[in-house]
Amino acid sequence: MGEFLRLFGLSPRLVLEHFAIWQLVTYLFLHDPYGFGHILFNMLTLWMFGAELERTWGTRYFLKFYFVCGVGAAVLTILFSLLPFEIAQQLQGAVIIGASGAIYGLLLAYAMYFPDRPILLIIFWVPAKYCVAILGAIALFASISDTGGVANITHLGGILVAYLFLKSAGMHPLSEMKYRYLKWKINRLRRKFDVYSGGRADDWDRRVH
Repeated sequence: MGEFLRLFGLSPRLVLEHFAIWQLVTYLFLHDPYGFGHILFNMLTLWMFGAELERTWGTRYFLKFYFVCGVGAAVLTILFSLLPFEIAQQLQGAVIIGASGAIYGLLLAYAMYFPDRPILLIIFWVPAKYCVAILGAIALFASISDTGGVANITHLGGILVAYLFLKSAGMHPLSEMKYRYLKWKINRLRRKFDVYSGGRADDWDRRVH
């Protein structure tokens, strides 16, 4: 199992020295077999927040965003490992596994789309925008502390990539929701007034009004 994780987990040294670029993707599908809480947190988060984002975006855009965050977090982790600091250089020999980079990206997207949606954080209901800020702060603190896990850099990378990706779309995330609402409203009016957008050239019996 150790050799399997080293081969398919994210190892900055292997990626840089042996061009193991497949690890940028495969590490997302691996979790510690003895750390049940890790995969449980990731899968619950994916179900709780990812499902609503997929309904908003559609499956294709959702998958694109998910893998951009996951792969982008891996790339930033590798770049960070090149910095001349002890906390960065310890990443060189590390093996990082788990979908947390992509999951944190989904959390940020959810907070941007539904900033005031209440989320139960342990025992308190917290608006989504504050919940994500708290989780990001925890990851940052763990990354710079002596006891922090190296994978927290990947968590922060997922948040950063998600933010840049959504902003680079050239519009505020809420504009996507408005667009989908207007599209639904137009389609509803078309069905109400029996309007068709057209079809194939041989679709001669389709009514057009």
